Amino acid sequence: MKTHPLVPDQQPPQLRTGPKPLPLHLAMQTLTWMSALSALPLWSSGSLSLKTTKQKSQKNKNLRPVDVDTEALAAAVQREAFRRLDLFADGVKEYQNFPPIKAPDPAPAVWRDGGVRLLDYEQFGESAANGPPVLVIPSLINRSHILDLATDRSLMRHFAGAGFHPYLVDWGTPGKREKKFDLDSYITGPLQNAFDFVQNQTGSAPALVGYCMGGLLAMALGQQNLEKTPALALLATPWDFHSDQGAAALHLNAMAPGLKVLIDELGELPVDVLQAMFSGLEPALTGAKFRRFAGLAKDSPEAARFVALEDWLNDGVPLAGPVARQCLFEWYLENTPAKGTWRVKGQVIDPCQLTLPTFVAIPDRDHIVPPASAQALADTLPSAETLKLAAGHIGMVVGSAGPERLYKPLTEWLSLHLR
Repeated sequence: MKTHPLVPDQQPPQLRTGPKPLPLHLAMQTLTWMSALSALPLWSSGSLSLKTTKQKSQKNKNLRPVDVDTEALAAAVQREAFRRLDLFADGVKEYQNFPPIKAPDPAPAVWRDGGVRLLDYEQFGESAANGPPVLVIPSLINRSHILDLATDRSLMRHFAGAGFHPYLVDWGTPGKREKKFDLDSYITGPLQNAFDFVQNQTGSAPALVGYCMGGLLAMALGQQNLEKTPALALLATPWDFHSDQGAAALHLNAMAPGLKVLIDELGELPVDVLQAMFSGLEPALTGAKFRRFAGLAKDSPEAARFVALEDWLNDGVPLAGPVARQCLFEWYLENTPAKGTWRVKGQVIDPCQLTLPTFVAIPDRDHIVPPASAQALADTLPSAETLKLAAGHIGMVVGSAGPERLYKPLTEWLSLHLR
């Protein structure tokens, strides 16, 4: 097998097993395109109509097969279904056999609390050592290196290059100790300890930057340290979990009894279950992106970026049982943040109390955190500056437009409030 230009010669290729959970993705793709064939008899008999958009004239609202060669149509649909299935399978196979992607030079871990580490990015900026400290908090669900995926798509390295002293919380994989953690345990334990460490090391309390679920943790930490924290930035952070989540909430409510049993039995929510739940938010996405990957030149930078991102997506970590229960059943089902009933150390986490300078980034193509959910938070914060950007949940931090649309305005805002 050829070695990709981004891979050291001494690193042997590894066969990947993703996209995870692969059986679910294979079944979904097969069901999707085979169902098109099964619907043809209903359409040809008139039992199934195709509704046009509102812009179409009323007389053409319901299309019926007139002078259509149904056998030729069935053959054409079958060819297209098989073509898309083959393309998906080709894309998956090519991804699994793609040579390993060389990761950027790692930042050193300067502090540890159990399985949680703090990575210091000072070496990646000439003046970072003496710059204002920034503590970046990712989600507990995925690996932290989404914020340092490549040298030119790294929010952490951008912060260092802009003269800040950035630290990244790396949650690691929950060990025996962390499996007993709830959100309070993480926020008042390792996260507070990391905050105190940065303050002691640099002489200044850090600004907080939270991404996705990490934004909620950053809010709680900021409220616990309100007199110290100079600024707070929230990237694609949910708040009103019932905004634009009708179908997802119904599905989660139906799954809740089984999920509770699973979490109690295992003490955690497994990675494959988490991956399946995220895939269900946009079922067509996996098929579309692997069909597109099948058509890419495999020696292209675009192909390498696709693989690096997929490797991150498929390298998830389980969620500690108590945390999973809080996130799924209290946040998503009961909507405790927006209702004002989410508490940390007995204190309600209330955006109205966060009177410090606040920056809220809301990607408009986010299928994980609906824009309305994040907007509800921006509307509640007393002094929020809101940035709406044309991007998706992940694309906002690693997409080609990320440096210009997110990194630049965020660092400019931090400079204004920290210099």
